[in-house]
Amino acid sequence: MEIVINILEAAYYGDDLQPNRPLLLACSLVSKDWCATSQKLLFRDVTLRTQDAYRAFKRAVDGTTERGRMLSQAVVRLHVTLDPSQPRHLYPQSFARAVSLCPNLYELQVALYGYRERRSSVGDAGDERLRPTGSFDNHTLSLLRSGPKITALRFDNWSENRQAMAPLLDIYHPTLKFLSMSGTAPERLPTPFQGSLEEVRMNFLVEPALEFTDSLLLHSSSSLRSLELEREPSTDLFKHLIHNHASTLESITIPVCGNFDHAIALKQCTKLRELKIESPWVSPMVFKHLSEHIEHIAVGVDAGTALQPVIDAVKTRKQMSAVTLQIWQGGESHPLISTLKVACAFRGLELKITRDVRAFRQISRGDPVSSSSFPRVKSLENLHLMRSC
Repeated sequence: MEIVINILEAAYYGDDLQPNRPLLLACSLVSKDWCATSQKLLFRDVTLRTQDAYRAFKRAVDGTTERGRMLSQAVVRLHVTLDPSQPRHLYPQSFARAVSLCPNLYELQVALYGYRERRSSVGDAGDERLRPTGSFDNHTLSLLRSGPKITALRFDNWSENRQAMAPLLDIYHPTLKFLSMSGTAPERLPTPFQGSLEEVRMNFLVEPALEFTDSLLLHSSSSLRSLELEREPSTDLFKHLIHNHASTLESITIPVCGNFDHAIALKQCTKLRELKIESPWVSPMVFKHLSEHIEHIAVGVDAGTALQPVIDAVKTRKQMSAVTLQIWQGGESHPLISTLKVACAFRGLELKITRDVRAFRQISRGDPVSSSSFPRVKSLENLHLMRSC
């Protein structure tokens, strides 16, 4: 069984980097021993979108049975969608009860949507407008407070409620270390976030105000290690974040870095160990002034990318251990690709090349459930193993 468990763990993620549920379901039918192992893996990552799904989940993790206790303890990730415009949508209080049923919950992902309310008047066919989803009520917040203290929160806000995340931050501030935010940018928090974050990701439709980042990261000046910005930040925002956290940042991800001011800002990060830039247009100054501690560079490449500074970094940075390339159109014929391969081989560095931008984003993206040092992931194979930890 130990060998079987290791094989199932290794097969947990498919090629799309998602749990391989069809395989695990099939394995659960093989035997009683395989069933328990497969079900525990299936319940490691749970998604709830409807009331029906919540009721089925509640029955499965019934604490009065040995199997129910086993499955409830297996849940480490919970994804919930709160969309009142959908039939049989998941209620906020049911979401909170689901959280309370998972004693070992580590990561919580909440997708919050608004709803369309049709308003009509005499002589008018009516109009539709997006109404914001209401804030979590006191009972829902009380249930969440009594539940497990999570370490990672992903909050995807597609409603107009710009304060929806604030109550969750207030509940989880003692233990929260990883925070990912997307969709509607929040307003300044009513009170500064009292926790200290280690990893932050932002992917807002509109760039947040500096007042919000200041109130969020007020107590993270000595703890923030990883910053990921999935949309190109303004010069003011990027310089502000780097100025406040340059002394602790070890990993930075930005989509573009062709701006001179961005390159100058990165020069301040003397402890940087990982840098990922998706765009092929990168200022050569970025790599010329990289930290001496740099271990992993991930960058986009097309026919016109300045690769010589990357090659120079491979040759001169003694702690370098991995390079990842995202090949854009024309990048495969770049004249310095072969030179970079030779330089990496000479130094014993791992060179990973991909043409799939989704794979590129995952290769150098850490997993909050796994504790690992930078560079957090050097290959897709290592990603599978790390996420099975």
